[in-house]
Amino acid sequence: MAVTDAIEEPSPSSNFSQPPPRHFYVTVVDRLHFKMDTLVHLLGVAARRPALPIVVCCTSRDQLDAVCSAVSNLPFISLASLYSDLAESDRNVILEEFRKATVRWSQIVNAGQSGGGGSGGETGNNNDESNTNNNKTKSHMIVVTDACLPLLALGEAPVSARVLINYELPSKETYLRRMATCLAADGIVINVVVGGEVITLKNIEESSSLVIAEMPINISEIL
Repeated sequence: MAVTDAIEEPSPSSNFSQPPPRHFYVTVVDRLHFKMDTLVHLLGVAARRPALPIVVCCTSRDQLDAVCSAVSNLPFISLASLYSDLAESDRNVILEEFRKATVRWSQIVNAGQSGGGGSGGETGNNNDESNTNNNKTKSHMIVVTDACLPLLALGEAPVSARVLINYELPSKETYLRRMATCLAADGIVINVVVGGEVITLKNIEESSSLVIAEMPINISEIL
């Protein structure tokens, strides 16, 4: 499925109404490189939205590494990954930075709702400040394996991504766990599936009382 490049500003109504999470799928042909191309193009469109917090879930370290390699050159994404042998201190820093990114996203949305200006206030006189501001406006993305999702049972706080992308379709139980640990209350789930996985996706939909619709061609319609 093609994804168009149209991007609009964050919807002013999103925070007021607090709609429930919305679930979508995009189907690709049964070739791994086409699946990766679809993900990269999807991120290339969605991540141009300033400070958009995104989580991409994978089932294995190999797929995590492949995703990170494929998207590392996208200039408007700040990329981090969570995997099993990551140092605990590094993990904590990554999660904290992502939570800060979700706050920046909320501030941008709220500024749009109030009709406020963009980033007035501080004026930087040097390149360091300019680079810092540029980094803050990048979409912030974490790629994570299922083994390294936030541990709610151990008191680790969830992250509240606006967009959760299931690069690999999990079991129903893991699907729900990804939502509970990574998705904002009004977030969006996008499932990247090959043709044969649509039946599995529909089984998840029926057994979980979810509604998983085909993603519209113009991604701005759901963002």
